[in-house]
Amino acid sequence: MKAPSTPWMGAAISLAAAFALAFGAQSAFAATMSTPNTSTPSATAASALPPAHHAGSVSYLSGGIGSDQSAAFKAAMSRYPLSLEFARQSANGNEYLANVPVKITDAHGQPLVSTRTDGPFMLVTLPNGHYVITASHDGKTVQRPVDIGKASHAHEAFVWPM
Repeated sequence: MKAPSTPWMGAAISLAAAFALAFGAQSAFAATMSTPNTSTPSATAASALPPAHHAGSVSYLSGGIGSDQSAAFKAAMSRYPLSLEFARQSANGNEYLANVPVKITDAHGQPLVSTRTDGPFMLVTLPNGHYVITASHDGKTVQRPVDIGKASHAHEAFVWPM
């Protein structure tokens, strides 16, 4: 047997549904406003990284000025096949450098990247192989061979003496 229905019963159900929907949306909005930022450190670090530059098949980012961006670069180093760091020795220890001319060539001496750094760090994505990194500061040039493999990560710290 069918329950008796009245015209106001349908309206009451519709009104109750509208209140429930509005209350639920308000609760969801309040929850998002009161929930602390729970983003992962890597997501936060990634947002502090500058955009990548491209030179052929090679992509790289450079920077690390300021504590937030410096921390982001350090956190991201292991995710790149090659990470580079630039500093000079001083009486108080090492000081980070920016505006360092950097060249990356392949095993045959073909230039792949020629740039100046935007900070003390450079993260590079390049295919597996043998490369030579050349960096200069204060008239002194340093060359380093690096090998990039499937499971390897290369990190080179260029530190110039006083």
